[in-house]
Amino acid sequence: MESFLPVLNAVDSFLWGAPLIVLLVGTGIMLTLRLSLLQVRRLPRALALILRAKNRGEGDVSSFKALCVALAATIGTGNIVGVATAVKVGGPGAIFWMWMAAFFGMATKYAEGLLAVKYRTTDERGDIAGGPMYYIRHGMGEKYRPLAGFFACAAVLVAFFGIGTFPQVNAIVDSAELSFGVPRLVTDIALTVLIAAITIGGLRSIAEVASRIIPFMAVLYIVISVVIIAMHIDGIPAAIGLILDGAFTGTAAAGGFAGSTIMMAMQNGIARGVFSNESGLGSAPIAAAAAKTKEPAEQGLISMTGTFIDTIIICTMTGLVLVLTGAWQSDTAGAAMTGAAFTGAYGHIGGALLTISLALFAFTTILGWNYYGERAILYLAGVRAILPYRLVFIALIACGAFLKLEAIWVLADIVNGLMAIPNLIALIALSGVVVHETRRYFEKLERGRRFMKQM
Repeated sequence: MESFLPVLNAVDSFLWGAPLIVLLVGTGIMLTLRLSLLQVRRLPRALALILRAKNRGEGDVSSFKALCVALAATIGTGNIVGVATAVKVGGPGAIFWMWMAAFFGMATKYAEGLLAVKYRTTDERGDIAGGPMYYIRHGMGEKYRPLAGFFACAAVLVAFFGIGTFPQVNAIVDSAELSFGVPRLVTDIALTVLIAAITIGGLRSIAEVASRIIPFMAVLYIVISVVIIAMHIDGIPAAIGLILDGAFTGTAAAGGFAGSTIMMAMQNGIARGVFSNESGLGSAPIAAAAAKTKEPAEQGLISMTGTFIDTIIICTMTGLVLVLTGAWQSDTAGAAMTGAAFTGAYGHIGGALLTISLALFAFTTILGWNYYGERAILYLAGVRAILPYRLVFIALIACGAFLKLEAIWVLADIVNGLMAIPNLIALIALSGVVVHETRRYFEKLERGRRFMKQM
């Protein structure tokens, strides 16, 4: 497989180059305009709905738990390693372009959540089944069934060989070994047993665990980051200035930083932002479809907050820590760069805190992608394929700690990109449905408010 690495690298660079990035961001811009800046005007309501959603109607889990499953998959090593990588190559200006990707990505994620609920169905067991493969097939029509199948195949491959397994397993076993001296085999066995115990229980089990871990790990990481930011509070105006200046003028070489152009900052910021929040990739709507709600637009609003939490909040925490501490100018990269910033602030305990955060982020990503792959295999082969899928997934987790083939990572990156293409085609084709459902929902709310005033 390694002999194909140059070819795979070429395909990966082409796929994740300007065309796909333009399509991803362009779709977000188009939806933002058609929805009249909904991600700004309706963000307060969206955030309020996270805990106040009525959870009435068909569905397998509450809207909050559906969001947690989606966040489990999106909040991962990209929030720590991905941000550091973007800043290392693109400079502080990359953070600004991550914000831009997230801003327009919120409109994309809204549309995905809305369509997921509108076109969801039930499987042979009566459980909810939804996601891009269903809104492509039922929203665009039967003649697009091959496109839906293409998306589902790509999702299964990503779950097996990409985001859902090997990178996350390696991140967990590596960090446990480096920070706490735990042998790789011990960590791998414990991780495999935990994943098996949770995933065999299906969505409700995964959602229950995710709804407990996600709030804890997000708050933990935000708190330890805010403390570092508070230590350097006087430097915040200069850091913001550096981010904005680097976004539009590039960043000069300094220390261990080689310098970057505007294009480097833009490309790395947008690409890493998309990798982190997955807006447009079509993964989150698979979880959104399972929410107990009668209103597609309501779940769209809740789904939209996932991108806000993942990138606008958590990725910003990492970015500010790197800039304020000066770690971005060091010779380190990736997790080591973020680790240096945390260690500089907290001493040895900083490395342990980062390791715990990284392990939790990676662990929940495994859970989220296990569910995504399961729903995709259900679409392709029916209920009978679910148990074999789970067993294969668990087996891949068990051996993932000992596989480091670079070609596998590149192949996973390619398949991940292939997921986005059919989903973005559907979002563009069904944008009129999104606009119509949005108007209907808010007009209904307005009528309700008028009625209450008259009483």
